Amino acid sequence: MQKGTYIVKADGERVLFDVEKLRASLFRSGAQESEIEKVIAHVTDELEDGMTTDHIYRHAFSILKNLKNPQAMRRYSLRRALLDLGPTGFPFEKFLGEIFKAKGYETLNNQIVQGACVSHEIDLVAYNETKLIMVESKFHNTLGEKSDLKVALYVKARFDDLSEQSFEYGKRRPLDEGWLMTNTKFTEHAITYGQCAGLRMVGWNYPSKGNIQDMIEDARLHPITCLSQVSVSERGLLLNSGMVLCRHVINSHTKLMGLGISEKKAYAIEAEARLLCSP
Repeated sequence: MQKGTYIVKADGERVLFDVEKLRASLFRSGAQESEIEKVIAHVTDELEDGMTTDHIYRHAFSILKNLKNPQAMRRYSLRRALLDLGPTGFPFEKFLGEIFKAKGYETLNNQIVQGACVSHEIDLVAYNETKLIMVESKFHNTLGEKSDLKVALYVKARFDDLSEQSFEYGKRRPLDEGWLMTNTKFTEHAITYGQCAGLRMVGWNYPSKGNIQDMIEDARLHPITCLSQVSVSERGLLLNSGMVLCRHVINSHTKLMGLGISEKKAYAIEAEARLLCSP
């Protein structure tokens, strides 16, 4: 690695390579210190000016795989696993619903609610005894795509139209919070506006605490797209049957076989899911 090596991010921006960012992402994945040092040594030895972050990720991932740490390998791939919930975004909306369920909320997807001026289709409604939350989700198919200022303005306007209405979710009550959630990132302008306007925004790495990555890791809500045993066609079968999370396939080999998956493969998928969800 040359001193001051520049790499290319998913959105095309050139930035100085920061080994500590790589170290932090590997640590969050659950990799051991010795494994982290091996990955960093391999990556920095091959690093060249202009190398993409995707190339770095794939190289680091292959090393983790060779080190036979399946938990770290799959947790390291989490961000890309969220992309694989596409392309329509509906599985992502279901996935967000599971996050709120883990927090003790009742959830409903694709709700039509009446605002002061017009009706709105809301991607996710989450409620409990004390709070009613409505979520607008923005799913992106590539890591370089970000939710920008126009998205934040649009979503804030929708929630403003709903702010003084009452809704029948559990009981008659007003909207407490409107959230904008995305599987990737927000632009700086969007973040600045959200902070100023009071719009709750949650993305891959925003805010610094309580972002989507934190929510997934804290509750062990890894999507089934983290599983290397699951093929693309099998992924579609599982998602269409409502099995969005790895925990959904644990102790479910009979259901998996009912979807046309072989008994041997069903047990392998179940074992991998159990490993990923373990403490």
